[in-house]
Amino acid sequence: MVREGYWFGLPPLLIGILLMAAGRGWLFAVGGVLVFLGLFCLSFFRDPDRNIPDEPGVIVCPADGRVVVVKDEANNGRAGKRVSIFLAIWNVHVNRAPTEGTITRLEYKPGKFLAAWDANASFQNEQNIFTQSTLYGEIVYKQIAGWVARRVVSWKKAGETVGRGERIGLVRFGSRVDVWLPGEAEIAVKVGENVKGGSSVLARMPETSAVRTLPDANRVQQANAKVQGRPPS
Repeated sequence: MVREGYWFGLPPLLIGILLMAAGRGWLFAVGGVLVFLGLFCLSFFRDPDRNIPDEPGVIVCPADGRVVVVKDEANNGRAGKRVSIFLAIWNVHVNRAPTEGTITRLEYKPGKFLAAWDANASFQNEQNIFTQSTLYGEIVYKQIAGWVARRVVSWKKAGETVGRGERIGLVRFGSRVDVWLPGEAEIAVKVGENVKGGSSVLARMPETSAVRTLPDANRVQQANAKVQGRPPS
């Protein structure tokens, strides 16, 4: 459970229980609605553990939801591919790092609140933009607010090293997450597919696409070990 879930869920749940216990008629009905809202919030902020693939070159899905876009798309003049995942209100909303590496830049971009399935949401909506240095070059992923989701929350900052599948933040109440990968990426999902953050394989990077050794390789190894729940070697 994400800590914020208790802030959102416990007050209406407790008040609702008291109203249902103390009253009848409309008071009992209001209590029932509050209990429902409290239980919904507790469910929304759930944060299940995931089995993170350890296969070399794997890029995992950063979020639970349904794949709505898979397309070739350039980023700052570099050929690449974008995958967009739509998070319905019933999906887990904790987001995860697609692969290991160092977050070199984290930019908050204010914007609109178009419906998360709108194609323009990737560029016009409020969002956090993560730029990450990896063994396979630079990747970019975004937490994007939607019509219902009005808050993007990052638990990381620029300069931090993350492991594959490590929790990096959440978006509240329905949203979208985009991932941009270098052109060599072999996309492993298709439009309409339901995926799970941290455990579903989004793409694979060929060994020949490795461009360098991470300068903070020891920190990356430790981050990966932490995510996998084992002591670093």
